[in-house]
Amino acid sequence: MVCMGNMDWEQLELNPRIIAAVKKANVKSARKILSLSGPDLQRLTHLSKSDVQHLHTAVAISYRRHSPVTALQVHRGECPSLEPGHKLSLACPVLDALLRGGVPLSGITELAGESSAGKTQFGLQLCLSVQYPLAYGGLNSGAVYICTEDSFPIKRLRQLITQQARLRPELPQALIRSIRFSDNIYIEHAADLGALQACVSQRVPILLSRGLVRLVVVDSVAALFRSEFQADEGIERARHMLAFAATLHRLSHNYSTPVLCINQVTEVMDGPDPAHCNFGLVDNKVLPALGMAWANQVMVRLMLLRLPGCVGTGEQGGTSAPRRLEVVFAPHLPRASCLCGVWEEGVRGLPNRPRSVTNSVTKRLETTGELGLNDGT
Repeated sequence: MVCMGNMDWEQLELNPRIIAAVKKANVKSARKILSLSGPDLQRLTHLSKSDVQHLHTAVAISYRRHSPVTALQVHRGECPSLEPGHKLSLACPVLDALLRGGVPLSGITELAGESSAGKTQFGLQLCLSVQYPLAYGGLNSGAVYICTEDSFPIKRLRQLITQQARLRPELPQALIRSIRFSDNIYIEHAADLGALQACVSQRVPILLSRGLVRLVVVDSVAALFRSEFQADEGIERARHMLAFAATLHRLSHNYSTPVLCINQVTEVMDGPDPAHCNFGLVDNKVLPALGMAWANQVMVRLMLLRLPGCVGTGEQGGTSAPRRLEVVFAPHLPRASCLCGVWEEGVRGLPNRPRSVTNSVTKRLETTGELGLNDGT
């Protein structure tokens, strides 16, 4: 890769005649070459069309960050970072089944929902799951948790750590005891957009490059963008939002790291609109915040809805308000959902329910106020 400053043209595989013409035209940078169209370069350098094409190609290749990957290389397993097989487990077979293995290792996964829906619980659970070895659905590394509105829930994290044996009884107990969970979670607080951008562009890459973390959680992505811009500053807000999303995508791709962005919701005043079906729950009166500009940056959108009633664990006698976790859109998943709850040991999916929850089931839950299920995961 070359820098975008002054260019050493001799390092490119070009005919000396082309290099001489470029120097004569006083073009000194790769940025200048790539910013000019073919006809403009022809007029500037007096080169032929084919010479200009060779020049554009040589400069573009030298600036490319990564070599191209062919389908044959992916098929042979020569590019493990692009293979879709391994995902980050949610530490629950029901939830993993909904997501076909867990959270993808590349791209932004968004979890949106109303206050008290349980979004932060998912983030904390993933921070623990990522620390397990690959054989148990983890990535054998730590996590960085970026808080933008509330303080980090350290007491809840400690509770989840002490309950790992109950949440994952199928794992060797010696393995659970051997992991120092709290030592591998790096907590950042961002009070404004400048601090948030500095965090993801400066400090987080250091943690990733040293192999200390393989998960980035932002809780929440909407708080700062909502508070720092007025209603008439939509263009400026979108510009900052796209820059932030581009940084997250670059980190995720370069380090094969899942990124979870927890998002708030906004109420739809005129009722559910089928036109919004790809961006929020059709039968609900809320949509994820930040609009289409942010939705286009998300690879997987999940929504969490808290339902009335309660469900029991069947083991310790505890109860939880039922939640519905729905896949709104994803390139590799169908539109589906499952029921889950939040207990002392963490988030667990409710078994013995079809993954596609129909409106009639939801209405029946709301009418009875009681699911009457025992959680046996």
